Amino acid sequence: MLIPDDLETPAVVVDADRLERNLARMAAAAAAAGVALRPHAKTHKCLAIARRQLSYGAQGLTVATLAEAELFAADGCPSVFIAYPLWAGPDTRRVRLARLRERTSLRVGVDSAAAAAQLADAVPGVQVLIEVDSGQHRSGVAPEEVGPLAIACLRLGLDVAGAFTHPGHAYGSPADVPRAAEDERAALTAAGAALSGLIGKGLTGNQPVLSGGSSPTAAAGLAAPLTEVRPGTYVFGDRQQLQLSNLAEDDIALVVATRVVSVPRPGEAVLDVGSKTLSNDRPAWLPGHGLLLEAPEATIATLNEEHAVVRGLTTWLSVGDLVRVIPNHVCTVVNLTSELVVATEGAVTDRWPVSARH
Repeated sequence: MLIPDDLETPAVVVDADRLERNLARMAAAAAAAGVALRPHAKTHKCLAIARRQLSYGAQGLTVATLAEAELFAADGCPSVFIAYPLWAGPDTRRVRLARLRERTSLRVGVDSAAAAAQLADAVPGVQVLIEVDSGQHRSGVAPEEVGPLAIACLRLGLDVAGAFTHPGHAYGSPADVPRAAEDERAALTAAGAALSGLIGKGLTGNQPVLSGGSSPTAAAGLAAPLTEVRPGTYVFGDRQQLQLSNLAEDDIALVVATRVVSVPRPGEAVLDVGSKTLSNDRPAWLPGHGLLLEAPEATIATLNEEHAVVRGLTTWLSVGDLVRVIPNHVCTVVNLTSELVVATEGAVTDRWPVSARH
């Protein structure tokens, strides 16, 4: 991935050609499997990328916050799924939800009758998906609880469309991905069986929506019972995805550009990038805080707020050198920057605001 030599650093740089290739590849995989694509926009938080996803055939977007939903709906996204058990109070949030549903086809996740009741009061008849826990053990109900919760939602007047899950335990280690994919399919199969009994009794459509989502499990294969997939990180890739999704280095569409500002000792260097750009996100199975492409043998050992200390260098680096870091977790990096520097063949061609950052 070529980057411009005259960048102000640190900078978050996106390779336009690689991005387009990643978008096209996932869209083609979903289409070939007969699975609807609803990408998770929390990865990029960027209108320009959301528009591209929709142009590649995505039926809508998945979001992680109400603010994200509002931003993409205001930009014309036809359908938005808030993929967590949103609490619909206080009154300000109720007003925002009502206005949001006027702008887009809105879906919301639920995993309790209490949250469902709040939603039904705030936005009567809004479409919901029941969240089922497939093994991450964060939110979601057990598969055997999907049917009773769906009945409770229907009695509240909500539009129950199906079920969804997030197999987040795929991120535990590369060895966990196949099991997480199996868990995802098993949980959705059970949820689908429970919901199929409600067809004709209030359930929307001829079959329940069964929505799964993570880039690693999507890369492992899209198959029944999935009817919808919600990957996010696939747009850029990151250091985790090199192993979790078996990406090649030339699939990585985003790097952090930084400069060497000090070479204090042999085998060490200091970069002008720190936790305020790279974040401190590091899974236990990955050493260091990113992959330094110019010296892959080395470890980004420590981060301060604005600086990183690299150790274990055998590659010669000099003060002033421009280097590239593949971040461990791209979603947190994007959320920390205000813009993406877009490059084509090493030249800056655009700058995209990260409009939905927190």
